[in-house]
Amino acid sequence: MVQFDYTLKDEHGIHARPATDLFKMTKTYQSAVSVKKGDRTVPFKGVMGVMSLGAKQGDTVTFMFDGPDEAEEMEAVKSFVEANL
Repeated sequence: MVQFDYTLKDEHGIHARPATDLFKMTKTYQSAVSVKKGDRTVPFKGVMGVMSLGAKQGDTVTFMFDGPDEAEEMEAVKSFVEANL
């Protein structure tokens, strides 16, 4: 398992458009993805679960990856969130 923390910079936090794009990207990998905010963790199996975290600008979320291509997927997600969130 690998993970990274990210503090949201987008004024809307995690919202529908980038969450949808990120979800589509993660479906191209084999590893499971989870997102954590505070003490709540949700599997990234759909956009609504991640949006239910209510992550706003300034919140720190943790992206966790577990599977055969976890390191590659983590780097792709990290690049995406840095550019879009």
